Amino acid sequence: MKDIDYIIWLNSIHGIGLATIERFIKYFGSLDNLWKAPANEIYDFPNITKKVADKLIETRRIEYINKYKERLLSNKVKCIIKSDILYPERLKNIEKPPRILYVKGNIIQEDCNAIAIIGSRRCTSYGKNIAYRFAKEMAGYGITIISGMAYGIDSAAHRGALDGGGRTIAVLGCGVDICYPKNNVNLMKKIIENGAVISEYSLGTQPRPGNFPTRNRIIAGLSKGVLVVEAGLKSGTLITIDYALQQGKDVFAIPGNINCSVSKGTNKLIKEGAKPVTCVEDILEEYNIRKQSWDYDTKFNDLSDSERTVIEVIKRKQPIHIDMISSILHLAPSTVNSLITILEIKDLVEQLPGKIIILK
Repeated sequence: MKDIDYIIWLNSIHGIGLATIERFIKYFGSLDNLWKAPANEIYDFPNITKKVADKLIETRRIEYINKYKERLLSNKVKCIIKSDILYPERLKNIEKPPRILYVKGNIIQEDCNAIAIIGSRRCTSYGKNIAYRFAKEMAGYGITIISGMAYGIDSAAHRGALDGGGRTIAVLGCGVDICYPKNNVNLMKKIIENGAVISEYSLGTQPRPGNFPTRNRIIAGLSKGVLVVEAGLKSGTLITIDYALQQGKDVFAIPGNINCSVSKGTNKLIKEGAKPVTCVEDILEEYNIRKQSWDYDTKFNDLSDSERTVIEVIKRKQPIHIDMISSILHLAPSTVNSLITILEIKDLVEQLPGKIIILK
């Protein structure tokens, strides 16, 4: 049998995770030895339950593995193990890399140029817009966006990457044949078409709470750096940051309202050394990615001089309060309000709650 067959077999059994597989290798010398071991040796394996030992012995058949492979094929799922050329190189270098990845979609070489965008499920509309915009802009630079497909910031980041014509990868805390959360089924389909949905968990694995902190090491591991948009002080997002720091990854954070609970975690990260970012260029400069010139393409052809001036200010300072635009340009608030309304009609800017303006 091939190495991948042993891993597929073991990984399909509930109660056997990465740590147990490593212990099997150390105890038996190889997975081939485990496959051939007498039943009494398996029952004697330290700290194994009878239920798991019974399942190991029951499933130790070529027919079982072949049937599981048929299930993978019918679900259009590929399996990648660490020795596979398609296994992400960056992921090999983390502590406890997954021995197997289940993939729906495709992982390509260009995905090594990736940034994770993460944050709170219960985010503000401001945070959701920022995640979407940053992902969309970075997608334009060929950067793959990594996230976890959860509600809130994760989903906004995936959608931004897709709308920007880029690639995105979702790392799940369940099997790739399960859509979690269920309402993201259409988003999941689009991610598969323009990137990949991946997991280290076997088919049918339910989204148990304990799976998500573990999968966060993969989100960090696939990425050059991690951008936190919004996170509370006790957010699970901060677990991903812990992994990122352990892995020596860059950590970026969006400064937030000091009175907002979902900004307390991000503001704390900045105080502890995360790089504060207010525009995509703050991230691009870390990797010497050439800054695009702001040229007025076809959608800016019909702008008046005043409208162009407002656009330039928003681009440099966004997100920016409408009163700040008035102050910078020395224009009456009523004049700026009128210009913003025109730019909204032209679908070039968006006004967020609290009269905060961003480019679309």
